Amino acid sequence: MEIIATAIPEVSILVPARRRDERGVFAETWNARDLAAAGIGAAFVQDNHICSPRPGTLRGLHFQAPPHAQGKLVRVLRGAIFDVALDLRAGAPTFGRHVTAHLSRDNWRQIWIPAGFAHGYCTLEPDTEVLYKVTEYWAPESAAGIRWDDPALAIAWPLPAAALTIAAADRAWPSLADLPPFFADERAR
Repeated sequence: MEIIATAIPEVSILVPARRRDERGVFAETWNARDLAAAGIGAAFVQDNHICSPRPGTLRGLHFQAPPHAQGKLVRVLRGAIFDVALDLRAGAPTFGRHVTAHLSRDNWRQIWIPAGFAHGYCTLEPDTEVLYKVTEYWAPESAAGIRWDDPALAIAWPLPAAALTIAAADRAWPSLADLPPFFADERAR
């Protein structure tokens, strides 16, 4: 597995090695031992599978607050997405910054987003299917988010706002400036 660093060191792009033969393709998409050796340790407890029929479906920016904070490993089974990970760790040198990735069925890329980050994505193709593993169970009382179009974040979404399908709940999240400090940078302790 190739591990590609991003501008935020805790977020990584994972590209599984693909083996092809006359039967098709085989890839190992997660190996706890090998990735722990690379500094990515996670014990997953739940898989989430999302199907979005229309391009321009925007989900996010979501996170779960402690004590149910989630790390996520996100991949695309069909279609393509523009994916965003936003650092929410107060005191971190990258607090309030984000990284983006293009994930698709064709490139097999995955993004590892540890706890302490908000996550969102925009579908780029019809009938996009996203699968992500999480390190904590869904806890509705801990569900939170940040407004997807907060100007302070300067996220360059790939489609204009008028072309996006966004849930009312995602339109109602607060800006980063109005968000309580849910996460602290572990290095600051």
